[in-house]
Parts: sequence; C-alpha cells; structure tokens
Amino acid sequence: MTTFAEPHQSPALLLLGQKTDLASERGVECTGGLPAASDPDLVERAKTARATLGDRAFILGHHYQRDEVIDFADITGDSFKLAREAAARPDAEFILFCGVHFMAESADILTSDHQKVILPDLAAGCSMADMAEINQVEDAWDTLIDAGVADATVPVTYMNSSAAIKAFTGRHEGTVCTSSNAEVALRWAFDQVGGVEGNGKVFFLPDQHLGRNTAVLQLGLSLDDCVVFDPRKPQGGLTTEQLRDARMILWRGHCSVHGRFSLRNIEEMRAKVPDVNILAHPECKNEVIAASDFVGSTEFIIKTLDAAPAGSSWAIGTELNLVRRLANAHPDKNIHYLDSTVCFCSTMNRIDLPHLVWVMESLLAGRVVNQIVVNDDDARWAKAALDQMLALPGI
Repeated sequence: MTTFAEPHQSPALLLLGQKTDLASERGVECTGGLPAASDPDLVERAKTARATLGDRAFILGHHYQRDEVIDFADITGDSFKLAREAAARPDAEFILFCGVHFMAESADILTSDHQKVILPDLAAGCSMADMAEINQVEDAWDTLIDAGVADATVPVTYMNSSAAIKAFTGRHEGTVCTSSNAEVALRWAFDQVGGVEGNGKVFFLPDQHLGRNTAVLQLGLSLDDCVVFDPRKPQGGLTTEQLRDARMILWRGHCSVHGRFSLRNIEEMRAKVPDVNILAHPECKNEVIAASDFVGSTEFIIKTLDAAPAGSSWAIGTELNLVRRLANAHPDKNIHYLDSTVCFCSTMNRIDLPHLVWVMESLLAGRVVNQIVVNDDDARWAKAALDQMLALPGI
C-alpha cells in the first residue's frame, strides 16, 4: 500500500576569461583562473572567502547539490524551504542560492529590496520549469476561454516554475504548491469552483505527474478525469468536449530525473532485495507511485530515512546526490538508488565549488555577479500566488 507524506557531469572548469554559453549571452564573465574543485587550495579559498563575508552572506544549498557545495551551505532544504529561509534572513546583504534559476527567482520575490540574490551559475536552470513558457501558458488560457471553461478553472503551479508562470497564476487568483502540500493546494483550488465533488477544474502546471498522482491517489479522482494539454498542438491536442469533461487539465511537463524511474525498476529491486521499501518522489510516473510503499517530498524522504529502523532496506526514487548522501548518513541501513543507471540533475550540478568561490571572491572585490532580479509586475503577482500558498493550512 502506498503511504503519502502528510499534507503540509560537472560543468567545464572556468578558466581565465572563459564564459559559459548562457553567461556569455548575458555578458557575464567568470574570471579567476580557478583550479579543479578537488584542489585543496580551492577549498581553502572557499573557507577564507566565506569567513570574510561573514553575516553579509547567507548560503542556501538545495538537497540535490553536490557535497562540495553543501559543505559551505548555511542551510539545506527543498526549493520552498530555502526560499522561505532566505526571507527569514533580512539582515543578510547577499543570498547565495545554490540551486537553480526558478528557486533564486522565488527567493528574490520573497526577500527585501535591499537584498541581492545570486545564482552562482546562470546556466543552472530546470528542464521542467522550461517546459512551460509564459506565452504558451497564456495561449492555453485563451483556449480554455474559447472552450467556455476558464471561469470554472483555477490555475495551480508547482513551485518548480518560472516567476512569470507564478505571476500568471496570481493574476488568475490561483496558487502555488510544493510536493509536500499539493493535496491541500488542490483541495483549496477545487473549493473555489464547487469542491472536488463538483464540476470545477484545476489547470495544473508544469509537472503532469505530480498533478495526476495527487488528484488520483489523494483526492480520489480517476485517470479519466485527467487530460494532458500539449502546447505544441492546436487546442493542446484536446477536443472542446475533453476540456469540458476534464477535472484536471495537466500541462505536458515532467522532471527529467524522476521521469526516468519505471515499474520495471521496482520489480527488479523487489526481486533483488528482500523486504525492500520503495520510497519515491511524487514527480515520478503514476505507475511508479502506485507500486511504491512510501511517497513524499524530498523533506519527507529525508525524515523517513532518519526514522527508519536499523537494518531496514530502502530503494529511493529521487536525485542521486541526495540518495548517496542519505546512504552515507545511514550506514546502518541498506539504501539503494531505484534506477539501474546513474542520473544526476544535470542543471543542478552546474553549481560547483569553482562557481561558488568565484561569486564569493567577486563580492569581496566589490562586484555583484549573477544577480537574479524579477521585474516588479511579475514579482507582485507571483508574490500574490505565493502568499495564497502560505495562507493554506499546514504550511
């Protein structure tokens, strides 16, 4: 039986004068002649820069970051926890967000105007967030208007989305959700249009799997109640009747890491490891979630392993950096990576020690590099959607 959480490779070394492709497009030059991350001299440079910055800087490290970055993080967590922690540090002049672009945007929205949010590598994006562009989403909403269903539809966007998509949700009186509170957010959204038992709809962005898994396994809707809107096809590849009959209109997006896990992985792991517990992130496919023993957010996965008895066996369906860190932290437990092949979050892993040293030493030299700034209009409406999420129970 599946148990849900309660509601509530390395980038190229930067050489002197070298630029990453995205950084080059934005006119950002990474200088300093940094050595390889394993070089003890670089570790010492990081320690010195961090100590010199002191309370002026606050470093956030997402759970999927490599260990060499986590070692210098003041706090670790998932995307929402880190954004909220950034907002709780109003005295920090610089917020160094070791994560990906949408996370740094959320931190910029929630922090004060005098604070500067910095992303060590501007090329650290998110493939899932990139699957929903604002012009595509606005066109999709026009399709819902033409089908006569927009008035009975509430948009909900996953935290893993751009500031522009969060702003779209705020403008249309929707909310943001995390993998921890998706059920609560969806119930709230349905309550705005007659409740889960009514005829209203949720337009869920951008991860179809989280939306489907929550709707079917936690809200009691059926797979037939869910349709997938493909922005590359006319009218999303759906008929007007399908749009009118659907309860969940899911954006055609997914996580490139969690989408790799399969039912075959679970079957092979159960055959290989007696009494193994399958623990999966809700961004996995529905067939994986239905066959898992436990399902929950990154924070839930960590807490579950912390509380697990010694000698127990676990196969975990989430990003490999975190699974390795959990295995090292729990040598008394038998911890496996669910997939048979190695898969890091490639964009998250763009943040490495050379980039972190570069931004810290730049700050000490009086240069603010790679600052993330959300425009005022998007920030206003995105904050409205985030504030609505913060008002939900269990946050």
